[in-house]
Amino acid sequence: MSRELVNEICATYPGAEVSDPWGGGHDAWKVGGKMFASIGAMGLGVAVKCPDVETADMLKEAGVAERAPYFHKSWVHLPFGATTEDEFRHRIRVSYDTIRASLPKKLQASLATVD
Repeated sequence: MSRELVNEICATYPGAEVSDPWGGGHDAWKVGGKMFASIGAMGLGVAVKCPDVETADMLKEAGVAERAPYFHKSWVHLPFGATTEDEFRHRIRVSYDTIRASLPKKLQASLATVD
């Protein structure tokens, strides 16, 4: 797994935009101005939002994810090299869907549907 694959996955989502808000080579993927995935400057993995803290805790306890430094407890870090492509795709999709659902209804309606 790599930064390139994560960026390729994130770019497929309607309204997804990437920026480097902190400088130094971060990739912060957002929809409607809210972040759903972030790759740090060191490129060791991707941080994604879970629907709730309990899901994040379960993923950490199961060894699927790690605590995401600098993020709320509902975020997890999926390390490159220790996470399958299917898991990356699934967790990024869940994160995107979670953030998208929190957007104002008018903004949600303006975004294309996700396959």
